[in-house]
Amino acid sequence: MWQQSYSQMVSDVTVEEVWNVWTDVNQWHTWQDDIEFARLDVNFKVGSVFKFKPKGAPTFSIEITEVVENSLFTDLTKLPLAKMYDKHEIISHADCIELKSTIRICGPLAFLWKRLIAKGIVESLPTQTENLLKKVRDVRKQPF
Repeated sequence: MWQQSYSQMVSDVTVEEVWNVWTDVNQWHTWQDDIEFARLDVNFKVGSVFKFKPKGAPTFSIEITEVVENSLFTDLTKLPLAKMYDKHEIISHADCIELKSTIRICGPLAFLWKRLIAKGIVESLPTQTENLLKKVRDVRKQPF
């Protein structure tokens, strides 16, 4: 098994604002530069499966395996002889919130998938987090 995390503290957004952007899977392409689309046709809950299309790669399915509203969700990508879990957490502190993403990969070919995709995902987490925060702030500015 291999695991790596990235976290960032912020004080100018709320837990609910981040959660609303994170769980709007069909809009992920508006703030994640490296994907063409993500499509969830059912409710955001444990057991739901969505389609995910990275730029330059085939479309595949991702399953939501854990959801705690306004706190965390985990999704699972099944790879040949490996599983990759992507956990997203909102951790409340006294004067700010911490956004934490953890990539965990396990299975007989975890070492290979770590090299092929997981390390690249981890390297993109700082940019992805900044893009998420920009989207959260932009959504806040939109009139209702």
